[in-house]
Amino acid sequence: MAPVRITGTGAVVAAISVTMALLSVLLYKSKKIKPALPWNKNPRSGLVGAIGNTPLIRINSLSDATGCEILGKCEFLNPGGSVKDRVAVKIIEEALKSGDLAPGGVVTEGSAGSTAISLATVAPAYGCKCHVVIPDDAAIEKSQILEALGATVERVRPVSITHRDHFVNIARQRALEANELASKHRKDEQKNGKALEKVNGCHYDGEKQLFPRNCPGGYFADQFENLANFRAHYESTGPEIWQQTGGHIDAFVAAAGTGGTVAGTSKFLQERNPNIKCFLIDPPGSGLFNKITRGVMYTKEEAEGRRLKNPFDTITEGIGINRLTKNFLMAKLDGAFRGTDKEAVEMSRFLMKNDGLFLGSSSAMNCVGAVRVAQSIGPGHTIVTILCDSGMRHLSKFYNAEYLSKFDLTPSACGLEFMGVG
Repeated sequence: MAPVRITGTGAVVAAISVTMALLSVLLYKSKKIKPALPWNKNPRSGLVGAIGNTPLIRINSLSDATGCEILGKCEFLNPGGSVKDRVAVKIIEEALKSGDLAPGGVVTEGSAGSTAISLATVAPAYGCKCHVVIPDDAAIEKSQILEALGATVERVRPVSITHRDHFVNIARQRALEANELASKHRKDEQKNGKALEKVNGCHYDGEKQLFPRNCPGGYFADQFENLANFRAHYESTGPEIWQQTGGHIDAFVAAAGTGGTVAGTSKFLQERNPNIKCFLIDPPGSGLFNKITRGVMYTKEEAEGRRLKNPFDTITEGIGINRLTKNFLMAKLDGAFRGTDKEAVEMSRFLMKNDGLFLGSSSAMNCVGAVRVAQSIGPGHTIVTILCDSGMRHLSKFYNAEYLSKFDLTPSACGLEFMGVG
C-alpha cells in the first residue's frame, strides 16, 4: 500500500483538530471536577437575611474534659452580635404585619443591652427608629453602641419591676407618648388643612418633644411578654439545632432572662424527640431555679434581705429574673442547675485560654450549665448550649480586673477545678 501523503494544509488542519479535541476533553474534565463553592449560591437579602443559621461548634476543651460532645451555637456571629437579632426581626416583622407598628415608627424597649442593640441594628432595615431605656448599671459600652447605631438612649436607675420608673415600664410609657404625639399631629393637620411648619427637618409647635413632631407612632417591643420572642426560637433556633445535629442530641441547656430562647428551643426539640432533656442554668439572685426544682419562686438573697439590686444580684447581664414571663411559661424543662458568678468568670477565662472563645457573661454561664449537665447525665452524650454574645460588650465589668476584685471574683483557676473536673 502506498503511504498516505499529507499536504502542508492538511497537516495544519489535523493539528488544529487534535488540539481542539484535547482542549475539549480538558475543559470537560475541569468542569466535571470543579467543586461547588458555597459563595456561588444566591446572596442573602440584606442585613435581615444574614441573621440566623449560625454555626454549631464543638467546644473542644469541655468535650474532652467531660467525655460528652458539648456543642455551642455561635449566636455572637449574628450581624448585631447576639442571639437577640432573631427576636428583633420577629418582633418588628409581626408588629408591622399586624399594623401595631406604623411604617417609619419608633420601636421602644427596656433592655439591659443585647435586645436593645439588636433592635437598633435591625430597625433601620425596616425603615423604623429605636428608643431604648436601659438601667444605668449596665456596661457603659452597651449605651455607646446603641447611640452609635442611631438609637436614642435613656439611662435610668434600677428599681423593682412593680415601680413606675422601672426601665421596662418607662419604655412602655414612651411608646404611648409617641402614639399620643402622632395622634395629636394628625388632628392638627386635619384641623389646619396642612402640615405644620418644619424646623431643621422636624415639625415644631413650640414645645420640646422626646420624639419628632411628625413621628408616625410608637410600638413597645415588650421582649419579656411578647410571644414573638418565643416564636423566633421555636421557628429558627430549635430547628437549626435539630438539623445541625442530625437529630442526635441528648440535652439542651441555657439560662433565661426573658425566657424566649430556652422556651422556644426546648419546646421544639422535645416535640421532635421527647427523650431530649432540657435544663435551665440560673445565676445568683434569680428565682427560676427554685421555681423549677421546688415549685416556689424564692431566692436566698430575698430571705436574708441583702439583695444589692433588683431584679437580681449577679454580675452576669441579661439573665436571671424573679417573675414568670409569658415566654418562660412556654418552656419544657426537665430540671435546673444553679451557677455562680465565680464559675461564670472562671469559665470565660478557661474558654478564652483553651479554645480561643471570647464570650460574654451569659454565654459563660451557659457553658457552666453544659458542664453541669454532662456531670449529671454522664459521658457519651451530646449536649447543646447557646453562645449568646461575645465579650466585646462586657469589657467594663465582666472583663475588668478592678471591678471583679471588688466582689472577690478575680479568676485564679488553672483548669476546670472550679467545676470539680480534672
